[in-house]
Amino acid sequence: MIEYLKTSRLNIAYHSYGDSDHPTIILLHGWPDAPLTWSQVIPALVNANYHCITPYLRGCGFTEFLDLQTPRSGQLAALSQDIIEFIQGLNQGFNIGKVHLVGHDWGARIGYNIAALRPDLLYTLTALSVGYGTNNPQQNISFSQIQQYWYQWFFGTEKGRETLNQDRKNLIQYMWRLWCPNWNFSDDEFLETAKYFDNPDWVDITIDSYRNRWGFSANDPEYEVIHQTLMSSPKIDVPTTVLHGGADGATLPETSANKEVFFLRYYHRFVIPNVGHFIQREAPEKVIEAILNRVGE
Repeated sequence: MIEYLKTSRLNIAYHSYGDSDHPTIILLHGWPDAPLTWSQVIPALVNANYHCITPYLRGCGFTEFLDLQTPRSGQLAALSQDIIEFIQGLNQGFNIGKVHLVGHDWGARIGYNIAALRPDLLYTLTALSVGYGTNNPQQNISFSQIQQYWYQWFFGTEKGRETLNQDRKNLIQYMWRLWCPNWNFSDDEFLETAKYFDNPDWVDITIDSYRNRWGFSANDPEYEVIHQTLMSSPKIDVPTTVLHGGADGATLPETSANKEVFFLRYYHRFVIPNVGHFIQREAPEKVIEAILNRVGE
Protein backbone atom coordinates (compact mmCIF):
# COMPACT_ATOMS: atom_id res chain seq x y z
CA MET A 1 0.00 0.00 0.00
CA ILE A 2 1.20 3.50 -0.85
CA GLU A 3 0.91 6.23 1.76
CA TYR A 4 1.59 9.96 1.38
CA LEU A 5 3.03 12.76 3.48
CA LYS A 6 3.09 16.41 2.46
CA THR A 7 6.18 18.55 2.98
CA SER A 8 6.61 22.20 2.03
CA ARG A 9 7.10 21.31 -1.65
CA LEU A 10 6.18 17.67 -2.16
CA ASN A 11 3.56 15.02 -1.63
CA ILE A 12 5.98 12.23 -0.79
CA ALA A 13 4.82 8.69 -1.50
CA TYR A 14 6.14 5.92 0.72
CA HIS A 15 5.65 2.33 1.84
CA SER A 16 5.52 1.27 5.48
CA TYR A 17 6.31 -2.21 6.81
CA GLY A 18 6.05 -3.66 10.29
CA ASP A 19 4.68 -2.37 13.56
CA SER A 20 4.80 1.43 13.81
CA ASP A 21 5.43 1.11 17.57
CA HIS A 22 8.82 -0.46 16.85
CA PRO A 23 12.01 1.57 16.22
CA THR A 24 11.93 3.08 12.73
CA ILE A 25 14.40 2.49 9.92
CA ILE A 26 14.04 4.76 6.87
CA LEU A 27 15.62 3.33 3.73
CA LEU A 28 16.41 5.75 0.89
CA HIS A 29 16.91 4.51 -2.66
CA GLY A 30 19.43 5.95 -5.09
CA TRP A 31 19.49 6.83 -8.77
CA PRO A 32 18.44 5.23 -11.04
CA ASP A 33 16.36 3.12 -8.68
CA ALA A 34 13.20 2.98 -6.58
CA PRO A 35 12.10 1.80 -3.10
CA LEU A 36 11.65 -1.81 -4.19
CA THR A 37 15.47 -1.97 -4.23
CA TRP A 38 15.09 -2.86 -0.51
CA SER A 39 12.73 -5.79 -1.10
CA GLN A 40 15.31 -8.42 -0.09
CA VAL A 41 16.35 -6.47 3.00
CA ILE A 42 13.09 -5.38 4.61
CA PRO A 43 11.63 -8.78 5.67
CA ALA A 44 14.63 -9.50 7.89
CA LEU A 45 14.44 -6.05 9.48
CA VAL A 46 10.72 -6.41 10.17
CA ASN A 47 11.32 -9.88 11.64
CA ALA A 48 13.90 -8.25 13.93
CA ASN A 49 11.13 -5.95 15.23
CA TYR A 50 11.86 -2.80 13.26
CA HIS A 51 9.41 -0.53 11.47
CA CYS A 52 10.64 0.16 7.92
CA ILE A 53 9.69 3.10 5.72
CA THR A 54 10.77 3.48 2.07
CA PRO A 55 9.96 6.86 0.47
CA TYR A 56 10.15 7.75 -3.22
CA LEU A 57 12.62 10.61 -3.73
CA ARG A 58 11.53 13.69 -5.64
CA GLY A 59 11.04 12.86 -9.31
CA CYS A 60 10.61 9.14 -8.69
CA GLY A 61 7.50 7.01 -8.83
CA PHE A 62 4.44 8.42 -7.10
CA THR A 63 6.05 11.42 -5.36
CA GLU A 64 4.70 14.70 -6.76
CA PHE A 65 5.39 18.40 -6.47
CA LEU A 66 2.59 20.42 -4.89
CA ASP A 67 3.06 23.39 -7.24
CA LEU A 68 3.75 23.35 -10.97
CA GLN A 69 5.88 26.48 -10.53
CA THR A 70 8.32 24.95 -8.05
CA PRO A 71 11.79 24.58 -9.62
CA ARG A 72 12.57 20.94 -10.41
CA SER A 73 15.87 21.11 -8.59
CA GLY A 74 17.97 17.99 -8.24
CA GLN A 75 20.36 19.77 -5.89
CA LEU A 76 21.40 17.46 -3.08
CA ALA A 77 20.60 20.14 -0.52
CA ALA A 78 17.01 20.12 -1.81
CA LEU A 79 16.77 16.33 -1.71
CA SER A 80 18.14 16.34 1.82
CA GLN A 81 15.67 18.98 3.01
CA ASP A 82 12.86 16.88 1.53
CA ILE A 83 13.78 13.98 3.81
CA ILE A 84 14.38 16.21 6.84
CA GLU A 85 10.82 17.50 6.42
CA PHE A 86 9.60 13.95 5.79
CA ILE A 87 11.07 12.75 9.12
CA GLN A 88 9.62 15.78 10.90
CA GLY A 89 6.22 15.09 9.34
CA LEU A 90 6.30 11.45 10.44
CA ASN A 91 7.04 12.65 13.95
CA GLN A 92 4.12 15.07 13.90
CA GLY A 93 1.77 12.38 12.67
CA PHE A 94 3.09 9.23 14.33
CA ASN A 95 5.63 10.33 16.96
CA ILE A 96 8.29 7.92 15.71
CA GLY A 97 11.15 9.77 17.42
CA LYS A 98 14.71 9.47 16.12
CA VAL A 99 15.22 7.12 13.19
CA HIS A 100 17.89 4.82 11.84
CA LEU A 101 18.69 5.99 8.31
CA VAL A 102 19.91 3.69 5.55
CA GLY A 103 20.77 5.11 2.13
CA HIS A 104 22.15 3.87 -1.17
CA ASP A 105 23.74 6.10 -3.83
CA TRP A 106 21.71 9.37 -3.81
CA GLY A 107 20.13 8.03 -0.63
CA ALA A 108 23.57 7.73 0.96
CA ARG A 109 24.44 11.29 -0.05
CA ILE A 110 21.18 12.46 1.50
CA GLY A 111 21.92 10.43 4.62
CA TYR A 112 25.32 12.02 5.12
CA ASN A 113 23.81 15.47 4.63
CA ILE A 114 21.07 14.89 7.20
CA ALA A 115 23.60 13.46 9.66
CA ALA A 116 25.70 16.61 9.21
CA LEU A 117 22.79 19.06 9.36
CA ARG A 118 20.38 17.42 11.79
CA PRO A 119 22.05 14.74 13.90
CA ASP A 120 19.22 15.17 16.40
CA LEU A 121 16.91 13.31 13.98
CA LEU A 122 19.07 10.17 13.70
CA TYR A 123 20.22 7.29 15.87
CA THR A 124 22.49 5.74 13.24
CA LEU A 125 23.44 5.97 9.57
CA THR A 126 24.24 3.12 7.18
CA ALA A 127 25.54 4.35 3.81
CA LEU A 128 25.95 2.18 0.72
CA SER A 129 28.21 2.74 -2.31
CA VAL A 130 29.11 6.38 -1.66
CA GLY A 131 31.68 8.06 0.57
CA TYR A 132 31.19 11.27 2.50
CA GLY A 133 32.41 14.60 1.16
CA THR A 134 32.11 13.68 -2.53
CA ASN A 135 29.51 16.26 -3.60
CA ASN A 136 31.77 19.30 -3.94
CA PRO A 137 32.52 20.35 -7.55
CA GLN A 138 36.03 21.35 -6.42
CA GLN A 139 36.92 17.84 -5.26
CA ASN A 140 39.84 16.01 -6.80
CA ILE A 141 39.04 12.64 -8.35
CA SER A 142 41.25 10.09 -10.04
CA PHE A 143 41.37 9.61 -13.80
CA SER A 144 39.77 6.20 -13.26
CA GLN A 145 36.82 7.79 -11.45
CA ILE A 146 36.54 10.46 -14.15
CA GLN A 147 36.11 7.63 -16.63
CA GLN A 148 33.44 5.94 -14.48
CA TYR A 149 31.50 9.21 -14.28
CA TRP A 150 31.04 9.33 -18.06
CA TYR A 151 27.25 9.46 -17.65
CA GLN A 152 27.48 12.55 -15.43
CA TRP A 153 29.43 14.39 -18.11
CA PHE A 154 26.95 13.08 -20.73
CA PHE A 155 24.04 14.53 -18.75
CA GLY A 156 25.77 17.90 -18.92
CA THR A 157 24.95 17.94 -22.65
CA GLU A 158 21.63 18.38 -24.39
CA LYS A 159 22.22 15.02 -26.07
CA GLY A 160 22.17 13.50 -22.60
CA ARG A 161 18.78 15.04 -21.84
CA GLU A 162 17.46 13.95 -25.23
CA THR A 163 18.60 10.37 -24.62
CA LEU A 164 16.93 10.23 -21.20
CA ASN A 165 13.73 11.55 -22.75
CA GLN A 166 13.71 9.17 -25.69
CA ASP A 167 15.53 6.01 -24.62
CA ARG A 168 15.96 6.10 -20.86
CA LYS A 169 15.27 2.42 -20.18
CA ASN A 170 17.88 1.09 -22.58
CA LEU A 171 20.45 3.60 -21.35
CA ILE A 172 19.82 2.84 -17.68
CA GLN A 173 19.84 -0.92 -18.22
CA TYR A 174 23.21 -0.55 -19.95
CA MET A 175 24.47 1.46 -16.95
CA TRP A 176 23.27 -1.16 -14.46
CA ARG A 177 25.26 -3.81 -16.31
CA LEU A 178 28.42 -1.66 -16.30
CA TRP A 179 28.02 -0.86 -12.62
CA CYS A 180 27.45 -4.46 -11.56
CA PRO A 181 29.68 -6.70 -13.69
CA ASN A 182 29.05 -9.84 -11.60
CA TRP A 183 25.28 -9.47 -11.17
CA ASN A 184 23.09 -11.26 -13.71
CA PHE A 185 19.81 -9.45 -13.13
CA SER A 186 16.84 -10.32 -15.32
CA ASP A 187 15.07 -8.01 -17.75
CA ASP A 188 11.94 -8.39 -15.63
CA GLU A 189 13.73 -7.24 -12.48
CA PHE A 190 15.07 -4.20 -14.26
CA LEU A 191 11.73 -3.30 -15.89
CA GLU A 192 9.90 -3.60 -12.58
CA THR A 193 12.11 -0.77 -11.31
CA ALA A 194 12.29 1.21 -14.55
CA LYS A 195 8.56 1.93 -14.56
CA TYR A 196 9.17 4.35 -11.70
CA PHE A 197 11.37 6.46 -13.98
CA ASP A 198 8.22 7.55 -15.85
CA ASN A 199 7.47 10.26 -13.29
CA PRO A 200 7.11 13.51 -15.30
CA ASP A 201 9.82 15.20 -13.21
CA TRP A 202 12.37 12.37 -13.36
CA VAL A 203 14.40 13.67 -16.31
CA ASP A 204 14.51 17.29 -15.13
CA ILE A 205 15.64 16.32 -11.65
CA THR A 206 18.21 13.85 -12.97
CA ILE A 207 19.73 16.38 -15.33
CA ASP A 208 19.75 19.18 -12.78
CA SER A 209 21.23 16.98 -10.06
CA TYR A 210 24.29 16.02 -12.06
CA ARG A 211 24.76 19.44 -13.61
CA ASN A 212 24.44 21.11 -10.22
CA ARG A 213 26.83 18.65 -8.58
CA TRP A 214 29.60 19.88 -10.88
CA GLY A 215 28.62 23.54 -10.77
CA PHE A 216 26.93 23.71 -14.19
CA SER A 217 23.45 24.67 -13.04
CA ALA A 218 22.38 27.33 -10.58
CA ASN A 219 21.62 26.56 -6.96
CA ASP A 220 18.02 26.92 -5.81
CA PRO A 221 18.14 30.05 -3.56
CA GLU A 222 15.76 28.32 -1.15
CA TYR A 223 18.56 25.97 -0.10
CA GLU A 224 21.60 28.24 -0.32
CA VAL A 225 22.36 28.31 3.40
CA ILE A 226 22.14 24.52 3.58
CA HIS A 227 24.25 24.18 0.43
CA GLN A 228 27.05 26.37 1.75
CA THR A 229 27.10 24.46 5.03
CA LEU A 230 27.38 21.15 3.21
CA MET A 231 30.16 22.36 0.92
CA SER A 232 32.40 22.66 3.99
CA SER A 233 31.96 18.91 4.72
CA PRO A 234 30.99 19.40 8.38
CA LYS A 235 31.91 16.60 10.72
CA ILE A 236 29.26 14.02 11.50
CA ASP A 237 28.22 13.15 15.05
CA VAL A 238 26.13 10.07 14.21
CA PRO A 239 27.39 6.45 14.44
CA THR A 240 27.99 5.42 10.83
CA THR A 241 28.66 2.27 8.84
CA VAL A 242 29.70 2.39 5.17
CA LEU A 243 29.46 -0.52 2.72
CA HIS A 244 31.12 -0.38 -0.69
CA GLY A 245 31.19 -3.03 -3.39
CA GLY A 246 34.68 -4.02 -4.46
CA ALA A 247 33.49 -4.30 -8.09
CA ASP A 248 31.45 -1.09 -8.09
CA GLY A 249 31.59 0.32 -11.63
CA ALA A 250 29.93 3.65 -10.80
CA THR A 251 31.69 4.96 -7.69
CA LEU A 252 35.02 3.24 -7.17
CA PRO A 253 35.81 2.00 -3.64
CA GLU A 254 38.66 4.53 -3.47
CA THR A 255 36.05 7.31 -3.23
CA SER A 256 34.87 6.12 0.21
CA ALA A 257 38.33 5.41 1.65
CA ASN A 258 40.07 7.47 4.35
CA LYS A 259 36.99 9.35 5.54
CA GLU A 260 37.42 8.62 9.25
CA VAL A 261 38.50 12.17 10.00
CA PHE A 262 34.98 13.44 9.28
CA PHE A 263 33.26 11.31 11.92
CA LEU A 264 33.14 12.13 15.62
CA ARG A 265 31.63 8.82 16.81
CA TYR A 266 31.72 5.19 15.73
CA TYR A 267 32.66 4.86 12.05
CA HIS A 268 33.42 1.67 10.16
CA ARG A 269 33.76 0.93 6.46
CA PHE A 270 33.55 -2.46 4.77
CA VAL A 271 34.46 -3.28 1.17
CA ILE A 272 32.59 -6.34 -0.13
CA PRO A 273 34.62 -8.25 -2.77
CA ASN A 274 33.09 -8.99 -6.18
CA VAL A 275 29.94 -6.96 -5.48
CA GLY A 276 28.97 -4.04 -7.68
CA HIS A 277 27.04 -0.84 -7.11
CA PHE A 278 23.68 -2.25 -5.98
CA ILE A 279 24.83 -3.97 -2.80
CA GLN A 280 21.32 -4.32 -1.39
CA ARG A 281 20.28 -6.29 -4.49
CA GLU A 282 23.50 -8.23 -5.04
CA ALA A 283 24.41 -9.09 -1.44
CA PRO A 284 21.34 -8.34 0.71
CA GLU A 285 22.58 -10.53 3.55
CA LYS A 286 25.62 -8.24 3.97
CA VAL A 287 23.38 -5.20 4.15
CA ILE A 288 21.03 -6.83 6.65
CA GLU A 289 23.96 -7.81 8.83
CA ALA A 290 25.46 -4.31 8.72
CA ILE A 291 22.14 -2.61 9.54
CA LEU A 292 21.25 -4.92 12.42
CA ASN A 293 24.75 -4.70 13.88
CA ARG A 294 24.51 -0.92 13.78
CA VAL A 295 20.93 -0.35 14.93
CA GLY A 296 21.07 -3.05 17.62
CA GLU A 297 23.86 -1.46 19.63
